[in-house]
Amino acid sequence: MKTQILLGILLPAVLFFAASKIFSQEKLLIYMDLKQSDHLKAYGLTFGELKKGNKADWLLNYRGGSFFLDFSDELALRCRVNGVGFEKVNAQQTFEIYSFVQSEEQNMEVIRLETAPKIAVFVPDGYLPWDDAVSLALDYAEVPYDKIWIEEILTGKLDEFDWLHLHHEDFTGQYGKFYGSFRGTQWYIEQQALYEREAARFGFKKVSEMEKEIVLIIKEYISKGGFLFAMCSAADSYDITLAAADVDIVDKMYDGDAPDTDAQTKLNFNNTLAFENFALEMNPYVYEYSDIDIQPDEIGNQNNDYFTLFEYSAKYDPVPAMLTQNHVNVIRGFMGQTTMFRKSFIKKHVYILAERQGTNQVKYIHGNFGRGTFTFYGGHDPEDYTHAVGDPPTDLSLYKNSPGYRIILNNILFPAAKKKKQKT
Repeated sequence: MKTQILLGILLPAVLFFAASKIFSQEKLLIYMDLKQSDHLKAYGLTFGELKKGNKADWLLNYRGGSFFLDFSDELALRCRVNGVGFEKVNAQQTFEIYSFVQSEEQNMEVIRLETAPKIAVFVPDGYLPWDDAVSLALDYAEVPYDKIWIEEILTGKLDEFDWLHLHHEDFTGQYGKFYGSFRGTQWYIEQQALYEREAARFGFKKVSEMEKEIVLIIKEYISKGGFLFAMCSAADSYDITLAAADVDIVDKMYDGDAPDTDAQTKLNFNNTLAFENFALEMNPYVYEYSDIDIQPDEIGNQNNDYFTLFEYSAKYDPVPAMLTQNHVNVIRGFMGQTTMFRKSFIKKHVYILAERQGTNQVKYIHGNFGRGTFTFYGGHDPEDYTHAVGDPPTDLSLYKNSPGYRIILNNILFPAAKKKKQKT
């Protein structure tokens, strides 16, 4: 009996001593709940530690998806300078946090972040007249990235990158279908001339044929393990172009000849990543590619435009759980050339990450292709509801806690993640 009592006293002490040895390094917790003063900079600080060769743990669903890093005075100073809230955590607290996050009762998990991905943003130098929400987020968070465009794709340089972002590109070769509204403006004329020069330089007779080659190269990049993140018009125009790889869907004012009158029946939905059974918008004067996109009259009053993030199992479905980390789960909507995706056209194997509850309107999706993944996010700018041509860029210092922008930054850390079982 005395032996049993003694063991009952000593065993917890021995276990705690062992755990203290394992977690002897003090930790810095960047909490990501409503208490955080600058959510967006927090991603940049974590990314910066990975760039230095340090490791980080992403605590899924713990205080809004917090980051756990080895403590250093330098990192603490960087947090203070950047206005990012943090807590210094001792060995006992570290053990308790890991134990809590990994307990079976909690929908939480520890994800090890190991290597900073090399990021590419697909955009021409000096691109006007729109800003790019992803570039804004990366710049504000101080996450390094390279700008690449047609030349880099066609000359095989895409494989140098782990993560590719597409935003404004119209892969159908119809210049955003702005012909009806902007064909006489200087920026539209210069844009068309630029694309036509690039097509001729690489031996293509038409811009639409060049774009088809680009989407196929990107698809191969994904299949080999690349990560694709697309917003706004890039998301649906990419899949539409894959479906139309063997048919002309572009009218003469865009490429000099008429489209195939049977184009709709010749679409091959087996080629697409995310969407199927959609109908093309063949009128060249209509500012829309297909019926994938949700129209403004379907959304209704913008004051009621909110979308809800799905909750996934952090332990058994960690990938969608990573992509939906946030300090709130209901987020203000925002429009774009492609605002949201019609649920009935989304393939069955694709994860729906966020939607407007009670509707067929989906904001955020994710799927696998080969060894890689793709993520599509509807809308243009999470903090500018109706961002129009010529509007100034959004100042993210005014939106440090934007949940809509957090979704973008979740995606840049996703390629750095490796599932980790921390033994306690």
